[in-house]
Amino acid sequence: MRIHTHSAAQTRHIGSLIARSLRPGDIVCLSGNLGSGKTVLAKGIASGLGIDKDAVISPTFVIIREYRGRVPLYHFDLYRLENPDDIVSLGYEEYLYGRGVSVIEWSERLGPLMPQEYVGVHVRISGETTRSFEFSARGQRYKEVVKRIYENFSA
Repeated sequence: MRIHTHSAAQTRHIGSLIARSLRPGDIVCLSGNLGSGKTVLAKGIASGLGIDKDAVISPTFVIIREYRGRVPLYHFDLYRLENPDDIVSLGYEEYLYGRGVSVIEWSERLGPLMPQEYVGVHVRISGETTRSFEFSARGQRYKEVVKRIYENFSA
């Protein structure tokens, strides 16, 4: 499934639609070039979880930020992660399989630590303000999530 947006506001709206389909313990893995809109999408997911979107910033220098909403949001940014083993000492599994929603930017840097099941979102820059979001699912639960995201977007 692929969705296109033409502004940051539309990208945040897509994020809030994604949040409607998520429940505690769900994982969203984001990939895409630097500046493609991954953090903007994460802000939209946060908003959909009842978190002030303006409170959400890129956690690039701390790797993980936690936000409180109707469901906690664990926002990972692995851009500066040099070795996947470096995240093990942070207790990342407690976040991924905990009571909140995990959104992981630069998820491909997890390498062998990548979760077996998740919603994948690849973000592409397709114009000055236009972005393309390609959704994928690993695992039956996440196939259902992607289907609901598409239904929410179409509604």
